[in-house]
Amino acid sequence: MTLRPRRVMRVVAVAAIALLAGCASVDAEGGDETSDGQVSAPVVNTGECVDPPALPSTVPTFGTQQAPSATEGTVHGAVLHTSCGDIELELFGDKAPVTVASFDFLAGEGYWDASPCHRLTTAGIFVLQCGDPTGTGRGGPGYTFGLENAPEDGRYPRGTVAMARSNDPNSNGGQFFIVFDDTELPVAGGGYTIFGRVTSGMDVIDHIAEQGVDGGGADGLPVQPISILSVEITEEKAPDS
Repeated sequence: MTLRPRRVMRVVAVAAIALLAGCASVDAEGGDETSDGQVSAPVVNTGECVDPPALPSTVPTFGTQQAPSATEGTVHGAVLHTSCGDIELELFGDKAPVTVASFDFLAGEGYWDASPCHRLTTAGIFVLQCGDPTGTGRGGPGYTFGLENAPEDGRYPRGTVAMARSNDPNSNGGQFFIVFDDTELPVAGGGYTIFGRVTSGMDVIDHIAEQGVDGGGADGLPVQPISILSVEITEEKAPDS
């Protein structure tokens, strides 16, 4: 199965991909370490969702001349403010500099404001796909870029944040997915760019996954609608000199 921008269908069958036994999971619920070495309590979401906003009447698009080439920092923090609660991310600017630069740029432009997460997969591949303001699964920011930091073994642990693309390895754009259970994806064609991980808010994703796919299938619109209200970049750390 290819995680790519595509037309959304109410029910689409997916081929299950066997998970590797013992695949390590990202610690997606950990809190932040305080100055005294203690770990603070993670942000807890209730799983209660509000009605998502209407789709934006216009979607911004950007030419290739506006596409950022690389991020200036190595570690970025971000928060997805969603209609079902906040999801905090750590972005890997050192491992996927172009992808993170694009993420920062699109966040700053409000590209994802009021955009729905349009796809949930629950058999073999366990992801929630977001990032298309049109809600169709076919939208993009007007520019594309290539792969970075794709795992050679095809393993995407719980909490991974990665780019969705078509069969073309240079078709990364604005759509991304969050893995809610350890997943193995095909490596043919280069795999998928991992550019971050969830550090808090996996309970939001779990809540959406538990409700399942509209129509009872394993790939399609989530039963529980969820939209990104806005994306906030929370910190930037320049590389050590």
